[in-house]
Amino acid sequence: MTGFIFGLTLRQLVGRKSTLLLAALCCIPVLLAIVFRLSDPNVDNEEWVASLLVGLVVTIVLPLVTVLLGTSVLGDELEDGTAIYLMTKPLPRWQILLPKLAASWLVSVALVLPATVAAGLIGLEDGDSRRIVTGFAVALWFGALAYISVFVLLSLMTNRALIAGLIYVFVWEGAITSIFAGTRYLSIRHYTLGIAGAVADVAPSVFDPYVAATTAFVLMGSVTVTACWFANVRLRALEVREPH
Repeated sequence: MTGFIFGLTLRQLVGRKSTLLLAALCCIPVLLAIVFRLSDPNVDNEEWVASLLVGLVVTIVLPLVTVLLGTSVLGDELEDGTAIYLMTKPLPRWQILLPKLAASWLVSVALVLPATVAAGLIGLEDGDSRRIVTGFAVALWFGALAYISVFVLLSLMTNRALIAGLIYVFVWEGAITSIFAGTRYLSIRHYTLGIAGAVADVAPSVFDPYVAATTAFVLMGSVTVTACWFANVRLRALEVREPH
């Protein structure tokens, strides 16, 4: 049954028009990298690629993709009442939750990762190190899972999950953490950057994340596990209304 739920959710997510729009969003870093290579500006390639991946992919593309997928993968079914067909099955709620999480995580990575790698490789020249691309590619897997877990939890707590998720992304991670450096320890974005920095292991002049590697791994793991646990508790407590 778990495999059936995973496959069904995967097909539902891939078949949405909104997923095509997210795919278009993910193409923007690639287009910018192509423009960069054609313009041949007098800047360091690694620094430019790091700025692109930090400023666009991790700051905008990854959060937007995951907030739209994470808040809808269960939230839409709960809102329209169709989730009752799953919730009334004699299944532990975690067997419903985990395949939903896994499917939305996989789709998120499938959208963001190829664009990230392509943009990074296009922006670099033959003699440049590829470690910066590898670092961000690895970090995106962890970052996407953490974001998805939190946004799925939000969808189980409020029917305004998308708004709450966007507030977290743009107000908390975008504005608050820029003003108050200490709040970056409460930011999935900065955990992702910390992991990217650890794997890439490039010079601080190229990329220097605020959150150290070990701290980033521990905090991201804690956030992911905690969000999944609370989501399961919340799902078990929910009463699903009949569809109209």
